Amino acid sequence: MQSAAPTPRVHVISLGGTIASSASDGSPVAPEITGAQLVAAVPQLRAVAEVTTEQLAQVGSPSLDIDTVRQVAIRGAAAVADGARGVVITQGTDTLEETAYLLSLLNDTGRPFVATGAMRNPTMAGADGPANLLAAVSAAASDELVDVRALLAFNDELHDPLWVRKSHTASTATFTSAPQAGPMGWLHEGEIRLGYRPATPPWTGSPSLEIPPVALVSAGLGEDLRLVEPLPDLGYAGVVIAGTGGGHVHQDAVDRVTALAQRVPVVIASRTGSGQLLRRTYGFRGGEVDLLSRGLLSAGGLSAPKARLLLGLMLAHDAVADWPY
Repeated sequence: MQSAAPTPRVHVISLGGTIASSASDGSPVAPEITGAQLVAAVPQLRAVAEVTTEQLAQVGSPSLDIDTVRQVAIRGAAAVADGARGVVITQGTDTLEETAYLLSLLNDTGRPFVATGAMRNPTMAGADGPANLLAAVSAAASDELVDVRALLAFNDELHDPLWVRKSHTASTATFTSAPQAGPMGWLHEGEIRLGYRPATPPWTGSPSLEIPPVALVSAGLGEDLRLVEPLPDLGYAGVVIAGTGGGHVHQDAVDRVTALAQRVPVVIASRTGSGQLLRRTYGFRGGEVDLLSRGLLSAGGLSAPKARLLLGLMLAHDAVADWPY
């Protein structure tokens, strides 16, 4: 008789967020449920994997920071080295797409790191945390996702961190991927189904290095971006500008961003949230052709928040000369 395959082990790292939020007196909720309690509340997990837990933080996701995500990468790698098939990260959704993207740049274990959370906290009818946790653990335990660095699991969909974004303040279907990509897969009747496998990020780094601060500034109607002038003196090592349209700024901002790019690396992205940055279409002052000719770097298809993370990581490795876009 052939023996049954051993049950895979998945390590859950908990950081707080809505999925872990509660209140005993009907007041506004706050993170107070541990990762071990989250796992214990989903008995279906036992059919998928042996689950171990670790609590690294207990905060709302706006209070998470890059150093915490670096620690997630380090602790996740240690769990994989100890035999875990994959790693799940539970946190709030406000910055979930950024955590997933940064982990895709930091995880080189050959096993997936899966980020998830919830939109409805456990005190609400129809709380989505248990289903999202089950989907994330299923993905982390699946052989289908070997060598995928990171992904985001939500609402029974699997998303490539490169393309995913939070698109609604309250909907349980808030996470969507850019139209050119769509979800990379689904959880269907308890099984992982993949539509495509994400490409390996064009540049990756080590979680051991401290990532310097990078400012994120948005352009807009009539915005002359005077606020960027003191940023290097405030300690920022780089700047990302979420430009209008295909990567543009007001003509009165051009001299300021040119001077800024002579002091620190400056990346021009688009505030639209979808599509590739233009490179050779608009030649007006403040257009993408003008800005790129002045030394600004293109974000390519990256959103501004994700370009900020990539720039910071490349600054930490003194590798901005290898900017991939």
